[in-house]
Amino acid sequence: MRILSINIGKPKTVEVHGELLVTGIYKTPVAGPVAVGKQNVAGDGQADLVHHGGEDKAICAYPSEHFAYWEQKYARPFPPSSFGENWTLSGLTEENACLGDIYAAGTALVQVSQPRQPCSKLALRHRLPDLPKAVCQTGKSGFYFRVLKEGIVEPEAPLVLIERGAGELSIAYINHIYYHERDNIAALEQIAHHPALSTSWREAFLHRLTNERKR
Repeated sequence: MRILSINIGKPKTVEVHGELLVTGIYKTPVAGPVAVGKQNVAGDGQADLVHHGGEDKAICAYPSEHFAYWEQKYARPFPPSSFGENWTLSGLTEENACLGDIYAAGTALVQVSQPRQPCSKLALRHRLPDLPKAVCQTGKSGFYFRVLKEGIVEPEAPLVLIERGAGELSIAYINHIYYHERDNIAALEQIAHHPALSTSWREAFLHRLTNERKR
């Protein structure tokens, strides 16, 4: 498991369908070492600070293994940073990344905190209106890390599993429950109360639990 590419970019204004949009989804691979902090990757930025960045979502990661699928589906290239991710990964996907897993990367320690939930800016970047929905349906979402110990990370740095998260709840499993098995109360309960789950996703699962119990 390794970090194939480290990608950063500040928010910029782009024209979409005749309207101006400020977004941080356009990122560029860097060649040298990069500091990772509690809030984000050095040199990176987010336009929407409500839904992006912060301690629970300091690093957005995406598996490079998915690019071939999207290239075949849409007949266009998807290079590293295509999904606005900070880290393009090799060898670590939603299937084997579990909520709460702790990894060493360079001199930093990071922890898996939640799946990535695509927004409309991903669709606008690629001019593919159905892309966010396809990401959710396939579970090829990517995921976020929180930073437990700040440090320096370089491209090609190995990701070393230090500690497996409680319950071994994979990101793939969480995606499945969230999008496809929405009325599984036992699973919703287990995920909602996992100590490593991000605040925003905990609130979403607890809200769904409340609604399901009213049925």
